[in-house]
Amino acid sequence: MLEADKVFAGSIPENYDRYMVPLIFAPFAADLARRAAALMPVDVLEVAAGTGAVTRELAPRLLPAANYVVTDLNQPMLDFAAAQQAPDHRIKWQQADAQILPFGNAGFDLVFCQFGAMFFNDRPSAYREARRMLKPGGHYLFNVWDRIEENHFADDVTKALAGLFPEDPPRFMARTPHGYHDTALIRRELENAGFSRVTIETVVAQSRAPSPRFAALAYCQGTVLRTEIEARAPEKLDAATDCAAAAIEARHGSGAVSAKIQAHVILAAV
Repeated sequence: MLEADKVFAGSIPENYDRYMVPLIFAPFAADLARRAAALMPVDVLEVAAGTGAVTRELAPRLLPAANYVVTDLNQPMLDFAAAQQAPDHRIKWQQADAQILPFGNAGFDLVFCQFGAMFFNDRPSAYREARRMLKPGGHYLFNVWDRIEENHFADDVTKALAGLFPEDPPRFMARTPHGYHDTALIRRELENAGFSRVTIETVVAQSRAPSPRFAALAYCQGTVLRTEIEARAPEKLDAATDCAAAAIEARHGSGAVSAKIQAHVILAAV
């Protein structure tokens, strides 16, 4: 992963929430919130919260006495998430790096993260930090995307942009969001960090968009892929979006479109 892959700034947070959340994150946010709530946690820590897709799903499901700390490395993403959340005295917002968390030992029943582990430069450190946060009997719950070939819109867009920029293809989607899918590696890294009873479930869902262009806008202008496109040719952002839209339409049709998305959901116990 490149250092720039972690920078969600400018118009990306708004476009991310407008396009990416309903396109691919909403189904898994509901799934993760359901799993988290079933653990009946009181003290909850969310890392790499992004624009708060899971936060909005989980907060209504938590106990009235819950303490919910929501963090992200990117302050613009966290600010956007806080602005979208209904007032809730149980929630505290704090900028934090998942690899160096600014909290004391054993303070939480649950640490969880939606699609953030792929962005950790040092996952063993992040996992040790999550382990340090947890009380005896606590849980670490997170999900990661499966390989890009199992996530059709992302694969379509990546291949389309490779045709537009053949000498230097933008590879953000394959490199980072879909770059950490080896379940044996995930299990080994968690066990090395001190977790036990690691369970990994592969979950398939459908990504739905009202049009091919909506899906293309999501990927090309609502993720760090935008930064990669603009680094190659700032004037080609619209052309790149059109190229991605055409590729999606060619494979999935015009009008409302849908495609497979697939992720791994991991639960580890202390």
